[in-house]
Amino acid sequence: MYELMEGYKSPWLTEELDILQDAVKKFYTREFLPHAEKWIDQGKVDRDAWNKAGEAGLLCASISEEYGGGGGTFAHEMIIDQELHRAGIPGFANSVHSGIVAHYIQSYGTEEQKKKWLPKMASGELVGAIAMTEPGTGSDLQNVRSTALKSGNEYVINGQKTFITNGQNAELICVIVKTDPSAGGKGVSLVMVETEEVEGFRRGRNLDKLGQKAADTSELFFDDVRVPLTNLLGAEEGQGFYQLMQQLPQERIIIASSAVVTMEKALFHTTEYVKERTAFGKRILDFQNTQFKLAECKTEAAIARTFVDQCVVRLLKGELDATTAAMAKYWCTDKENEIVDTCLQFFGGFGYMNEYPIARMYADSRVQKIYGGTNEIMKMLIARTL
Repeated sequence: MYELMEGYKSPWLTEELDILQDAVKKFYTREFLPHAEKWIDQGKVDRDAWNKAGEAGLLCASISEEYGGGGGTFAHEMIIDQELHRAGIPGFANSVHSGIVAHYIQSYGTEEQKKKWLPKMASGELVGAIAMTEPGTGSDLQNVRSTALKSGNEYVINGQKTFITNGQNAELICVIVKTDPSAGGKGVSLVMVETEEVEGFRRGRNLDKLGQKAADTSELFFDDVRVPLTNLLGAEEGQGFYQLMQQLPQERIIIASSAVVTMEKALFHTTEYVKERTAFGKRILDFQNTQFKLAECKTEAAIARTFVDQCVVRLLKGELDATTAAMAKYWCTDKENEIVDTCLQFFGGFGYMNEYPIARMYADSRVQKIYGGTNEIMKMLIARTL
């Protein structure tokens, strides 16, 4: 890790997590990194990458051992996700699979649901996705139009979702639907769909994005898809919006954490470059503008690192509130984009070439201010507490 502050170590790190960090780094270097360019070209990771990650114990690390998980905490997920970003592995959205979908099932699922789905998610047999966004509905989840209406002992699901991470590979999808279209936010529910077990489910395009080219981000279509009533997450209908709000702080810290890693990477690559590159007879690092700009970036990245670390400490204690998570998500992703843009400038024309990591960081970072709730929505959430 690029050292932002001399001798600083995240307060949530332990000796066990240090060992995990080393093992995860070696796994990514050996098993994933050789395939990175291929994944970018084909627009998604190979399906067997999920099975390899499952065999290595990298899936569902914070899910109870009783359900096939690693029995760890969110700190274990943090290590696994941060090392993924440090290694520059594109497209492997384990943070969605393990950090979000699996936790919805563990938190709200019945005993039967947990035993049915979580072990398969931990092994990589099932890849998870969460289908929130619709063509006409982004952060305003209370107004989703997709429906799951009762028909005997089944739900009949109709609707369209878009921008769905893991959309091409996912076999288990948590779909945000209206079980009571007349009830507004109180009619929202979460219903699980096993794609290989139903008819009427279709995958649309693997969307052509500005960045994050190896991530399979897709359109999904549900045309009279029938699932058992037992696929509802939770004890009763209409709990979906509450369930989403309970889990979103963890998702937003995952995003904020990845933003910090990107800041650190951008600073590392840039400082290495300006030490070697010369202009007008001296190193680019020796110009005062370079020193001042990078000093500002390093300071802001250090602030982001300590802020996110404190959020992780609170999350591990069950004390992280939604407002603070929103602060971390919005501020860190804003700074991520600012710092990457500043760093790219020092590369000159080379910074615009995809063969340089800074160029890909620039394209990949932009969406961080959008998904997980736009930064404008984050500011609205924060403003409610004023």
